[in-house]
Amino acid sequence: MRSILWRTALSGPLPSAELLSWLQESGSLTQRCRQHCSAFNVRLLAYGKGRPLADQGLVANRRRQPVWVREVLLECDSVPVIFAHTTLLSDGRGRLSRWLSRLGSRSLGSLLFSCAGFRRGAIEFRRLDGRHPLFQRAAANGATGKYLWARRSLHRLGRQQVVVTEVFLPAIEQLRR
Repeated sequence: MRSILWRTALSGPLPSAELLSWLQESGSLTQRCRQHCSAFNVRLLAYGKGRPLADQGLVANRRRQPVWVREVLLECDSVPVIFAHTTLLSDGRGRLSRWLSRLGSRSLGSLLFSCAGFRRGAIEFRRLDGRHPLFQRAAANGATGKYLWARRSLHRLGRQQVVVTEVFLPAIEQLRR
């Protein structure tokens, strides 16, 4: 899943210490968000077939064939804090395809971290600017600023794999325990 712009180590101008702790979170972001707010919500923005982004690099999808795309906002106390973009190869059949199609406004993280058999690949990081499609989608949902930090990882369940990209919105830094 390598792309020259996504890195397994943070580089360049580093984010604040608060944001850095979110970027480097090894556990469930859903669970961590729930610990930081009284009302947690997943708002489903889109789910359907689409094309993977040019830098997503799904190993088995070099021709950029259609994939299932799911986009959500994670909200704490009605404030969007994370924009999440998930892609899954559309030609495969398996538990992951069925689960993703039935998730609705539930968190994918609740599945990824509770179901035995999921394997998570390395977390990769990138500072997005206004040219990146994920920055643009996050901005269309209220994100502000010149740059947004994002991370992504590949999760495998059996033969299926899903790429989860999380874009951290400025309000994430206001969450406190």
